[in-house]
Amino acid sequence: MSILWTKEDAVAATGGEAIGDWSVGGVSIDTRELEQGDLFVALKDVRDGHDFVAAALKAGAGAALVSRRPEDVADDAPLLVVPDVLKGLEALGMAARARTAAKVIGVTGSVGKTGTKEMLRAALQVQGKVHAAVRSFNNHWGVPLTLARMPKDTDFAVIEIGMNHPGEIGPLARMAQLDVAVITTVAAVHMEAFDSVDQIAEEKAAIFEGLSENGVAIVNADIPTLPVIQKRRNSAKMVLFGESDVADIHLSSVRSTDAGSAVEASLHGAPILFKVGAPGQHLAMNGLAVLGAIEAAGGDVAQGMLALASWQAPSGRGQRFTVQIGETGEALELIDESYNANPTSMEAALSVLTNASPQKGGRRVAFLGDMLELGPEELAFHAGLASCGPMGGVDKVHTSGPRMAALHDALSDHQRGQHFDDAAQMAASVNRLLDSGDVAMVKGSLGSKVGQVVTAIKSMGQTSEK
Repeated sequence: MSILWTKEDAVAATGGEAIGDWSVGGVSIDTRELEQGDLFVALKDVRDGHDFVAAALKAGAGAALVSRRPEDVADDAPLLVVPDVLKGLEALGMAARARTAAKVIGVTGSVGKTGTKEMLRAALQVQGKVHAAVRSFNNHWGVPLTLARMPKDTDFAVIEIGMNHPGEIGPLARMAQLDVAVITTVAAVHMEAFDSVDQIAEEKAAIFEGLSENGVAIVNADIPTLPVIQKRRNSAKMVLFGESDVADIHLSSVRSTDAGSAVEASLHGAPILFKVGAPGQHLAMNGLAVLGAIEAAGGDVAQGMLALASWQAPSGRGQRFTVQIGETGEALELIDESYNANPTSMEAALSVLTNASPQKGGRRVAFLGDMLELGPEELAFHAGLASCGPMGGVDKVHTSGPRMAALHDALSDHQRGQHFDDAAQMAASVNRLLDSGDVAMVKGSLGSKVGQVVTAIKSMGQTSEK
């Protein structure tokens, strides 16, 4: 086990009291994902993490970060005792950031954070030691956890920073002490907590609070709220990407196939051509942001472009599967977009479906669940999908959930499929709604549970990733 934190270093970082003699090789907040020698952090969420300390130690945790010794834990158990566990985790994260010379890239945006983070991981790991969160660890505990897990000898770190309410991004960005800050896009997301998209832009621009003195901001040039963001740039150098004429990294064209996207662009006026290993203009845009971030972090842009060709979409964010449903070669294609949804990402996913190629007379079929946290105009947002451009290329649309009923009613007669009360009912019906040759795309907010539909489609036959 390589040592991430010695007892002495952890005490120095947190000001806590150590019990026992220990060192740890990782940091974990979940006993189900605990690895041998990890520091178990007893955070309080739905359950109090102190209830799981004994189990964590029994499973091989090297020590536990706690605010008290649980009654079922031995007096000599290896512990790091602090007044507040979350603040202790934050202190570890800030100490980890302070002791590394890594170039740290922060990624925020209404859409595309995780995909962009994973693109950066792929593009930078051929250039040095890269550290990034394993999943969407982008909130008040995910960011310090990601930082606390960062090895001292990291060359590049990619930190995803998200929000649900005003005032969340700035403190997390300051904690990460960013060299580069990326804003993928700004859209009508989490509208329950904001009065306008301009307010969302203000919150996204708070990522600049964490930029170092010579930091670089990589920002989408095509968003209407760009002036709002530019006002918050402070002294940061700003590099714009997109189709707009003002873009420093300018998108000229995207040619998407089932295998990926060929992108023509220019970088500060010099023509570039690269491939992204998944289809969709929105992914090509993320690729431009990645190249800008690599350049700003001192990496090799040419190596980054080569690496993007083999990048694959993360789970639930555009992964593609072939489902063999017969013994004579009959199959259908599945596009899994089940992780999350908002109007902007929904339109992007519908565009990918429209550009897909059904086989043997197959159809393009969408299975759509509710988009959540859209505020008082949520039904209008759902109904509005019926008139978005890519919807015209979809043959059949099945919907689930009370909000998606608005889209069901707004669809044309030839597109309107079945509506279900919830995703479970939709999942139970997929085998009679799909045929061989079809391309099925599943999308909805995480809370709409359309992942059940993905599972049901995969269970129709032998499934392999494309």
